[in-house]
Amino acid sequence: MLTEVLDLLACPVCGEGLARRERALRCASGHSFDIARQGYVNLLTGDARIGTADTPEMIRSREAFLGAGHFAPLADALAAQTTATLPPAARILDAGAGTGYYLARLLDRSPDAVGLAVDASKHALRRAARAHPHIGAVVADLWRPLPIRTSAVDAIINVFAPRNGPEYRRVLTPGGLLHVVTPTSRHLGRLIPDLGLLKVDDRKRERTDRALGAHFTPLTTESLDTEVTLDHDEVLTLVAMGPSAHHIPAHDLHTRLAKLPTPLTIPLSVSITTYRPAP
Repeated sequence: MLTEVLDLLACPVCGEGLARRERALRCASGHSFDIARQGYVNLLTGDARIGTADTPEMIRSREAFLGAGHFAPLADALAAQTTATLPPAARILDAGAGTGYYLARLLDRSPDAVGLAVDASKHALRRAARAHPHIGAVVADLWRPLPIRTSAVDAIINVFAPRNGPEYRRVLTPGGLLHVVTPTSRHLGRLIPDLGLLKVDDRKRERTDRALGAHFTPLTTESLDTEVTLDHDEVLTLVAMGPSAHHIPAHDLHTRLAKLPTPLTIPLSVSITTYRPAP
């Protein structure tokens, strides 16, 4: 467990600070949380709901697909936008960090910063804890109160992940910024209808603005549109790493994919919106 993130954390039971005691984190009231040998700590409480947390199969697919560089333009654009406004020695929360891919790319551009990767999947955080020397990894439910101190982080990145407006506002410093990545209706192009993938709402960014509106004000939005060429195996990996993996039977997916040419040129289309805390 990265010691530099300990002062950002709060006990999920009582809200007190946490300190390391050998292979565990403990608060002054005696609540204790074991540090896994892979380097992450699990701060989920007993009533947390993680039924949709990423599975080991999804994480393996995500690590393979992202590791191949297919989403590198997105990672670079997000890192450039975030680091442009970071203070020295910034503390960055990746809310819904997955394998830590995007946070690691950001930290490569900001060597004095420290990153806190939070996700509901322990399988993802096993990777995130090793993704960069300056990442600390915590298992937590993004829909519940975060085990993070108030006004503890200077920036939050949120890539294709849940958006808990009240909690993100609470843990962000008054001058901090929230950077949210959402897919547009053009994202993945023909793969959506041809493979029966989950469709992106045409007004997703507008709905995101409304959902965050009581707590954040949008500042800027950058559109990123690029293309990637994939063979059938890479398409299967792409599908397996995302939410459609929960919804498409493997046999149906293979049958649909066999009808498509290979390789396929697929559009990648996202919006990167920066928000400031509302007054």
